[in-house]
Amino acid sequence: MIRVPACPTGTGTGSGTTIFTEMTALAQRTGAVNLGQGFPDTDGPPAMLEAARTAIAAGANQYPPLAGLPELREAIVAQRALRYGTHYHPDNEVLVTTGATEALAAALLAHCAPDDEVIVFEPYYDSYAASIALARGRRRVVPMRPDATGRFGFDPGDLSAAVSRRSRVLLLNSPHNPTGTVFDAEELAAIADCCQRNDLVAVTDEVYEYLTYDGAVHTPLATLPGMRERTLSISSAGKTFSATGWKVGWVCGPTHLLEPVRRVKQYLTFASGTAFQVAVAQALGTQQPWVRAQAARLQANRERLRASLVATGLTPYACQGTYFLQADIRPLGTADGIRFCRELPHRAGVAAIPSAVFYDDPADGLPIVRFVFCKEPEVLDEAARRLAGLTTPYHQEAV
Repeated sequence: MIRVPACPTGTGTGSGTTIFTEMTALAQRTGAVNLGQGFPDTDGPPAMLEAARTAIAAGANQYPPLAGLPELREAIVAQRALRYGTHYHPDNEVLVTTGATEALAAALLAHCAPDDEVIVFEPYYDSYAASIALARGRRRVVPMRPDATGRFGFDPGDLSAAVSRRSRVLLLNSPHNPTGTVFDAEELAAIADCCQRNDLVAVTDEVYEYLTYDGAVHTPLATLPGMRERTLSISSAGKTFSATGWKVGWVCGPTHLLEPVRRVKQYLTFASGTAFQVAVAQALGTQQPWVRAQAARLQANRERLRASLVATGLTPYACQGTYFLQADIRPLGTADGIRFCRELPHRAGVAAIPSAVFYDDPADGLPIVRFVFCKEPEVLDEAARRLAGLTTPYHQEAV
């Protein structure tokens, strides 16, 4: 039997409960504005929602094929070709999954043998560590650090140093949660070179592919020379169409990499979300104007939240994409982000996530806190009003 550590990354509370569960429950108990967990408080495009209702009424309520509905696989292929110029065959190079999380877990279970190493950029989303642990692999981190502009990036030397003869998979998340970094051409070239020199399988989490700001452009690693045949590209409808509860994800890649993922997936969920798959297939082809408008709304929300954090005395970092804005809490006279987040709902009626939980060593991210901005403007304004009272109490406690 595979035993998964209760807190493989320090993200739990000691009982196997994730920090997201803890902070959401705390927000509910205290009536806090929840800027912790990354889900929007508005629904996706009305036409997509109506398509799901129509599909349910029409009887799309039983198992879909293991690989996903043909119309969704074809829509995914068309989307990747049109947007990125990468071409996949819908029959054997696309697999629909129960969200991107299942796709990531299945990919790691398929391609990571016991004691194989997985290269991951740190800070990293907590499910990565859990999936690596399930595969009985070993995590090797490449640290991301902020530059003078507040943008998190990595040193290619650290990437090279993380690779050993046991390295098998490189896991890349771009746009990146929690830092908001969109990896640029130079960074992607270094990653591609590393994968090819060391014969690594690349697994890319691209769920925020449409949610980029200030002209930042998401470039899939699979589009770089020599990378399509060694890359599994993962995305989902959840973030793109503000339908995180639908759990419709997918993975694209060459048959020799995808077939092992398919074999694993059949023993996880087998298949799910038939009516939702119908709706997402239609949305991929028709709702791009809504997606572009949503990205513009989120960029405005980011600026709204940034202004309130600055007014509170926090120091926000750069954010080129995703739902998340990180901030340094040290200007408030405290450096313990975990304690800060556990006290914040009581002190100010706002919930956030300590970025320390995204690090192997929580001390590396202890002064950083992650806030979400995928909320209605009035919700962000209420959070700003509540946060405004933080400065004095924390400065009084400073030593």
